[in-house]
Amino acid sequence: MNDLNFMNHERHKNSPTETTNRQKPGTRRLKLLAVLIGLIVVIAAAAGVLSQRVGRQARADYTKLIGNWIRPDGGYIISIRDINSDGRVQAEYYNPNPINVAQAKIAFKGNKVKLFLELRDAGYPGCTYDLTYDQQTDRLSGIYYQAAINQKFDIVFLRR
Repeated sequence: MNDLNFMNHERHKNSPTETTNRQKPGTRRLKLLAVLIGLIVVIAAAAGVLSQRVGRQARADYTKLIGNWIRPDGGYIISIRDINSDGRVQAEYYNPNPINVAQAKIAFKGNKVKLFLELRDAGYPGCTYDLTYDQQTDRLSGIYYQAAINQKFDIVFLRR
């Protein structure tokens, strides 16, 4: 190759068109990685917004339970005063006198609002209510566990 041909060859090899069409090794992977990271950030942000909406919706559904509920088969009353954002319920139970509510909590499972109460008092050694709110009939129904006799009963509470 003479000197003139060699210079033409070198000039063509390093021409602007040649270098812009070629990417340095790894550049393509970096661009792909940047796009993937961007997608992950967008998806995470969307999931956060959706989670907040679901949380607000669940909280709105929970507040429907605030009030007094009576069990027609015996006059037992559950009085729900407030529901905290973490699912803890401020509740009282009467038969007809107050019975200690050891714990009360609410959860949104599937598309149903669930209420759990545990009673700990004389004659109520860990008795529980596991109830589901039915929005169409505006009632609480479920299982009452009477720990003293180790029996379960199907029960219903109606809004008072």
